[in-house]
Parts: sequence; C-alpha cells; structure tokens
Amino acid sequence: MSLTKWDPFESIVPLRDAMNRLFEESFISPRFELFTFGRTFPLDVYEAEDHVSYVVHASLPGLKPEEVQITALGDTITIKTTKKEEKKAEEKSYVRRERYEGEMIRTIVLPDAIKPEAIEATYEHGVLTLHIPKAEEVKPKQIAVKIKEPVGV
Repeated sequence: MSLTKWDPFESIVPLRDAMNRLFEESFISPRFELFTFGRTFPLDVYEAEDHVSYVVHASLPGLKPEEVQITALGDTITIKTTKKEEKKAEEKSYVRRERYEGEMIRTIVLPDAIKPEAIEATYEHGVLTLHIPKAEEVKPKQIAVKIKEPVGV
C-alpha cells in the first residue's frame, strides 16, 4: 500500500477558472435562472494523454449538428447552439418547462495556444467531442555573437 501526500489546495478552483465562470454566468442571465432553466450546457475539458492536444466533451442532447456552431481564435474556443422553438397551432399550458429553446453560448479559454485549422469535431448521441491540437511551441533560436575588431589596432 502506498501513501499519497494530501494537498489541501488541490481542490481549490484556480482563480482564472472561477472568474471565467463568473463572467459567463453574469452575462448570459441572472444566476438563479441558470439553475432553474438550464441556459447553459455542461462540458468537460482535459488534456489528452499524449499532452499534445485538448479534448472537450459537451453535452448537447436534442440538438442537430447543424444547430451547433464552433469558432476558435487564439487560445479560445466558443460553442454556440441555437434551438428553435417548435411552432404549433395550439398553445400549451406547461406545468414545468426545463428544456431551454433559444441560444446558448460557452467560451473556453485554454492554457496554451491551439491550431484552429486542425480542430476535429464529432457529434454522437447528444455529445459534441472536440479534439484540439496544441500549437507547437516557438523554439529559441541561437544567435552567434560576432567579435568586432577595434579600428586602428
């Protein structure tokens, strides 16, 4: 049996993540509506095992692939969905309505630069999966120092 050192700060959400979530929730709708009406969708973001890409899983049940729009710029991915309301002749009297129809947007800021042209998106069983390769790091260039001889020696 091996012992693992406990880190009390491991469970604290990084400040950047907390601020991003705060701003996302503040500009979409009031905070209490997010929990009542679900005007956002859950997602998971993790670094792939090979450490050269990120993977995003977004739960988008009931949406068609053509209702999902993905944009990438710099180190940011934006997923936007638009679910159109069903138009019926009769007006329904809902007792409870939790399935949101309209526009939902999630923006993810990744820790590293990415290659937007190489992103792959698949949609299966209501789950959108993005494979986002990281941009190759700029390698330092060695610069040779030239010795300049003094004039008149």
